[in-house]
Amino acid sequence: MNPSNTSTTVLEPPTLPAQRAGVRPPASRAERAERTADLLARAAEADEPERALLLDEVVVINMGVANAIASRYRSRGISTEDLHQVAYLALVKATHGYDASSGHNFLSYCVPTIRGELKRHFRDLGWTVRPPRRIQELQARIASAESELSFSLGRSPRPSEIAAHLDEDIEEVTEALATDGCFTPASLDKPVGTEGETSLGELLGGEDEAQSAAEARIVLAPVVRRLSDRDRRILMLRFFRGWTQQEIADDIGVTQMQVSRLLSRILTELREQIDDPPSE
Repeated sequence: MNPSNTSTTVLEPPTLPAQRAGVRPPASRAERAERTADLLARAAEADEPERALLLDEVVVINMGVANAIASRYRSRGISTEDLHQVAYLALVKATHGYDASSGHNFLSYCVPTIRGELKRHFRDLGWTVRPPRRIQELQARIASAESELSFSLGRSPRPSEIAAHLDEDIEEVTEALATDGCFTPASLDKPVGTEGETSLGELLGGEDEAQSAAEARIVLAPVVRRLSDRDRRILMLRFFRGWTQQEIADDIGVTQMQVSRLLSRILTELREQIDDPPSE
């Protein structure tokens, strides 16, 4: 089954012959590693169908690894059942693709493979806001490169090593890695800090009204200076002191209707001069 299938039906992983045979799960990590190495070494020399049975047992005793990796991706917008299913399928893929003659530990190949399949699943189905197509495509290549480099290096590759392997700029790789996993936006009501008294939304900056006012002054100052003394006084009383039109009318000795017409004319002149300033 393709992990990127868009079907919402959750399927249980197939029951392997080793499970039906009642394979005992390892009691410790050391026992799991020892049994895994022994089974893989025997599978490398065995013929079918014995090889298939040995690899099935490797899958069964390492299902805990797949579960642990899948659990790290919980609460990101995709159900836990789907994540475990993708991880199981990736475990099967890693088990059948592992080369026992490489000399590397099985987990150094298995873990990046499972992680890469989970990331690919998120890339295809988990984005709330999709990144640019180039980032999506680069992330797919990075997931594949991580698996290959982890196998050849015996450890997780650095971003610079991934960039060199893909012949991409380190900035592009860093950007793709930075957007990896950003699938579900955080709630603005999420508590911040150990005490949880402040929400994330309270820490976000708002619009700077002082900056908008400064920009308006820069634009308006030259055209306002061209107005008559009375027109400037009308603007000052109306927009800075907040007087009503009747109060302005009483101050300059005209009717309220005349003040309304004066304001309309003044504002029209200001707009025209801002849109088409006269040459000095």
